[in-house]
Amino acid sequence: MFYQTPLRTAVLLLFTLACIYAAFTAEYFGVEILTEIIILAMIVLALDLVAGFGGMVSLCHGALAGVGAYIFAIFTAKLGLHPLLAMGIAALITGAVSWVIGTICSKTHGIYFIMATLAFGQMAYSFVFESSYLGGDNGMAGIPRLDLSMIGIDLFDSKQFALLCLACLLVAYLFAWRILTSGLGRSLVGIMHNEKRSRALGQNVVQIKAQVFALSGLILGLAGSLSAQHIMFISPNLLSWTHSGEALVIVILGGLGTLIGPIIGAAAFVLLKHEVSNYTDHWHLIVGIILIIVVMAGARGIYGEIEHRIAKRCAKRVQKEQAPKQAKEKTKEHSLSHAGLKKEH
Repeated sequence: MFYQTPLRTAVLLLFTLACIYAAFTAEYFGVEILTEIIILAMIVLALDLVAGFGGMVSLCHGALAGVGAYIFAIFTAKLGLHPLLAMGIAALITGAVSWVIGTICSKTHGIYFIMATLAFGQMAYSFVFESSYLGGDNGMAGIPRLDLSMIGIDLFDSKQFALLCLACLLVAYLFAWRILTSGLGRSLVGIMHNEKRSRALGQNVVQIKAQVFALSGLILGLAGSLSAQHIMFISPNLLSWTHSGEALVIVILGGLGTLIGPIIGAAAFVLLKHEVSNYTDHWHLIVGIILIIVVMAGARGIYGEIEHRIAKRCAKRVQKEQAPKQAKEKTKEHSLSHAGLKKEH
């Protein structure tokens, strides 16, 4: 069961304030990195929704975000549709594709589920790579950004675009929060912990998993359309399995099954990548070592470890506060039992 604890709310608020501060104070390159963090945070948030709370470890979520980017590009650059309408269509179609994948893959478990999602991702990559209509390995350029000049917002300004992405991330977080606290979300968590019991209770396990997979696809479609607008160019690399693998690494790095943890993980991953790459091209090696340390330390991730330590400290404090009271109660019980023995004699 997911709970939006005060700590999670505080961390989300601090992250939001940090992003706003960076958007107004950082230079152009810094704002571009900030936008990269926010869009990546949306992708890993969608992955944590299915992997952290449903046990569905997906290796196609990066590819699904790429599908959203290509759908947005087709409806804007090719068909001339308004970007706002294209964003909605991209989210819906990506959600529908995710539902199909979720329905098929939810009939499998464990390594078979992972391999099935990887296969779907590779199929999408191969299709886009070989499609001349979609530009093949040359990609697609000339993708427009959403025009909000009518309300005084210039999204060609990198700072304002970053703030729009931040607003979309917050909406995605609230959306995921609402899913997890609904009956559907509680059923999903129940299935993850004991699927046989859920089946015995008459729940349609495949349908529940597919629905949540589809809802995560809506977030991915939105993230993909923002990614296409960010660079205004897309290529088949967006659908590569390495992107999905990186997303899974980030979820584990931040804290699986916490929702806020992967967002912190995305920030840590991108900042670490850019900082370490200034000194060496082997930045993946550093990230790999950090990931091994995280897993060996309990696999709770950066945020998960912080939450665990705070909970442990609070439990010790409560135990210390209750210790004198328990001692008094034991003394009272002992004295009463002693008095009873005296009466008997």
